[in-house]
Amino acid sequence: MTVLCHIRYTIDPFKLDAFESYAENWATLIPKCGGETLGYFMPYEGTNNIALGLNLFEDLAAYEAYRRRLERDEGGGANYRFAQSKRIILGEERMFLRPAAGHDRS
Repeated sequence: MTVLCHIRYTIDPFKLDAFESYAENWATLIPKCGGETLGYFMPYEGTNNIALGLNLFEDLAAYEAYRRRLERDEGGGANYRFAQSKRIILGEERMFLRPAAGHDRS
């Protein structure tokens, strides 16, 4: 079964460029550490402080293994420190979703 990790970020709307750099870094880091990224999405019209990250994993065990690899990855640590130093992320909500019947990618 495929699991989608949906991340809803509350971001500083005056630091969109910094968040976009943070998101761009995940495009290489997530696959390197074992996930598949569907993308990160920036505010465009309407609410200006919400961004999304969508990433796929085989299952929750694969997600946990990915997190352990990411913790040891130099680039992953640097990206987290970048976000903290710039204070671009004000809040983060993470949920895990499974495909509805007939929509599983595996």
